[in-house]
Amino acid sequence: MEKLVIGILAHVDAGKTTLSESMLYLSGKIGKLGRVDNKDAFLDTYDLEKARGITIFSKQAIFEIGETQIILLDTPGHVDFSAEMERTLQVLDYAILVISGADGVQGHTGTLWRLLHIYKIPVFLFVNKMDQAGTDKDRLMNELKKHLDDGCIDFGQVGWDAFYDQLAMCDEAMMEEYLETGCVETGRIKKAVRERKVFPCYFGSALKLDGVEQFMQGIVKYAIIPQYPDEFGAKVFKISRDEQGNRLTHMKLTGGRLKVKDVLTNGIWEEKVNQIRIYSGQKYQAVNEVEAGSVFAVTGLSQTRPGEGLGIEKASSTPILEPVLSYQIILPEGCDPRVMLPKLRQIEEEEPELHIVWDEQLQEIQARVMGEVQIEILQSLIQERFGVAVAFDAGRIVYKETIANVVEGVGHFEPLRHYAEVHLLLEPGEPGSGLQFGTQCSEDILSKSWQRLILTHLEEKVHKGVLTGSAITDMKITLVSGRAHNKHTEGGDFREATYRAVRQGLKEAESVLLEPYYSFRLELPEKMIGRAMNDIERMHGVCEISSTNGEMAVLVGSAPVVTMRNYQKEVVSYTKGLGKLFCTLKGYEPCHNAEEVIESIGYDSERDVENPTGSVFCAHGTSFLVSWDEVKNYMHIESFLQKKEDLEEEAAANQVPYTEEKNISLEEIEQIINSTFYANRGKKSVWNRRKKVRENYDRPAAYVKKQKEPKEEYLLVDGYNIIHAWPELKELADEDMEAARVKLLDLLSNYQGIRKCHIIIVFDAYRVEGHAEEVIKYHNVHVVFTKEAQTADQYIERFAHDNQTKYDIIVATSDGLQQIIIRGAGCALLSARELKIEVERVNERIKQEYEEMGARDRNRLIDSLSPEAKQQMEELAKKQDDDSSNSQ
Repeated sequence: MEKLVIGILAHVDAGKTTLSESMLYLSGKIGKLGRVDNKDAFLDTYDLEKARGITIFSKQAIFEIGETQIILLDTPGHVDFSAEMERTLQVLDYAILVISGADGVQGHTGTLWRLLHIYKIPVFLFVNKMDQAGTDKDRLMNELKKHLDDGCIDFGQVGWDAFYDQLAMCDEAMMEEYLETGCVETGRIKKAVRERKVFPCYFGSALKLDGVEQFMQGIVKYAIIPQYPDEFGAKVFKISRDEQGNRLTHMKLTGGRLKVKDVLTNGIWEEKVNQIRIYSGQKYQAVNEVEAGSVFAVTGLSQTRPGEGLGIEKASSTPILEPVLSYQIILPEGCDPRVMLPKLRQIEEEEPELHIVWDEQLQEIQARVMGEVQIEILQSLIQERFGVAVAFDAGRIVYKETIANVVEGVGHFEPLRHYAEVHLLLEPGEPGSGLQFGTQCSEDILSKSWQRLILTHLEEKVHKGVLTGSAITDMKITLVSGRAHNKHTEGGDFREATYRAVRQGLKEAESVLLEPYYSFRLELPEKMIGRAMNDIERMHGVCEISSTNGEMAVLVGSAPVVTMRNYQKEVVSYTKGLGKLFCTLKGYEPCHNAEEVIESIGYDSERDVENPTGSVFCAHGTSFLVSWDEVKNYMHIESFLQKKEDLEEEAAANQVPYTEEKNISLEEIEQIINSTFYANRGKKSVWNRRKKVRENYDRPAAYVKKQKEPKEEYLLVDGYNIIHAWPELKELADEDMEAARVKLLDLLSNYQGIRKCHIIIVFDAYRVEGHAEEVIKYHNVHVVFTKEAQTADQYIERFAHDNQTKYDIIVATSDGLQQIIIRGAGCALLSARELKIEVERVNERIKQEYEEMGARDRNRLIDSLSPEAKQQMEELAKKQDDDSSNSQ
């Protein structure tokens, strides 16, 4: 039977569990509809869930629709348990997003939608509670299109012209088919749904079974059953324990088959599968074998963790949603924390985001929690499982740190008979990108095995920042150099050197303290907008009015978590219960009161003995400690950044891809520059006389050096821009891009021979995964192939910016935006057309000189002959001319 794994997600109280019950009932899986308020829902099996009326832990149910087996994974809707929901997304084929027709798109709904986009999961939407008074289908449809995606289409109108009209707007292929035939075939619609171009929407009432049958048939009709490889692969998404305390590893098989007693490994551990269980609700069926596409739990594995990949499956990246509050777990009197800690680690296995930590200095156990509801659940869980009544303190904000500039961190560890040196490049990353690790180190410098070990040490630890001791994030750390000793280096030496290199780099860098921010949606009476906006401003947040209807208004915006933590109570108070505040974690941004926080935490990075910033060197048989600011005076390997600075070809990261040539005139560039770059220059400025762009840059005089301070000339050429701009090169590139590149290099090499300036031709290699920057010399010119995620434009911009005072720089490109930037940097520019004219002019000159040289060579030969020989040559030539004339 074909299998389809579908997760069901929703904002709390949207009716997600009720829809699950309805689907199970209509499929014949259960004989009676359960109710959340009656505490008899099929999937809410835990006493805590029944008591609170919410889903806390993800659960599995299996039912059939026709010939398709649906494996339904129910996920928590409450924001405090978002991490549990996100772990489930890793194994889904499709998702069901439930929207409350009475409430519309809520704040947490937007967060769910973004996660589904990030994980690239196709979505079916069910708008629930349409039986309630005041629901408006057209208004809700417009809201879905506006707040989620324009591809949200009402699939209750299948067959209508309006339905096909909307489909045609979502995809070019569907548009062509619709124009040709007047409809769109089901196969093409299924493909568009799978590619997230179309999001089928259904309306109804799960409680009254209205529209649910049609929704179920729609899922089967428009979903594509995945195909799996024969090679074994599995993704672990959850760890739990049964009533007997057996550890269960929940996973999805993504390739091959799995049998009881098979041995599984991740390369580090190796364990045997004792039992395979297929759960549906609280009950399970033990089986001997499962096939790809199955979701199941196994016993016998003690070292698995959520997000881990087995076989051909890769491990998942760090979850996007994470706790931003840290609490002390207060144990009852007489309870030894060292005895309690291993027990709490069991819960951490099931809820990895808790980050249970023993703080040796404070002698306390700390945990990270999403919110107050999760605290109550944890207290109940610890009491139920271990019989211990714990409490939590008021909690603290979890800060993070990043850097604002690029630095090279150096770590050296050389006690007697030990040796290791590590050089790491620390670069700022995009907000929310987390930590990324890589290597750009030649194996001639450091062997592959040592490089892999260093990367392992980078990944194995939470590295502390130097401002508050908070974890670092949003950085790329690249191994660029290192050294080992043939005799004295051991694995532990590189661990020490790696940790110290990170810390030394952080001490040199410009560190930035980050704090968590909420995105919020505040619904309140319109007359109270002024009060609310003042509150948001007081909380160092930003907001705007999203909508008003004469009575109620909606404010949306963001604010620091620390200032907004208890604002819900204030809203309820001053709106007399009419206001509603919905908050979701937006991410980390620069702290609004960094100096105050740094001072209050009082972290001293140089006294943190567990995270040293200095390095250990050895001289004359004695080891000695060198402080972080002196390490580079003692290091044994040349600085990577210093070498790059010494090179003329300096790279820069994070560029935009190549785009076709934009037609923008030099007059337009002049107008933009004069209205922006020169607009604020004072009257005494040397730039007061605004020169015409053509006056400086539309003729070869642009190459003339300044008489006062002669400088070397550099011509930077945007390679692919020129290739696509010159017709003969573009035509060649359509057949063979390499041939077009070589042709351009030959032309510019000839050009350099006459112009005698330095020429650098830059080509994009930003799409080549793992590509390092490559600089080669082609005859008399330099060629640069940029590194991964780097294109030619920014390379040229950075070179122009860094070297405009040292060299006379001309940039050849016809990208209009690039021309404006280069002009603003004070450099000269040539369009692709002008460069072509210059090259053709030089080629003509080369041709003339060659002909003249040939003529001179011939003249010298005849001049060297004796008078008699000259006369004989002239007579022979005359005779040949006469013979030629007679033959004609």
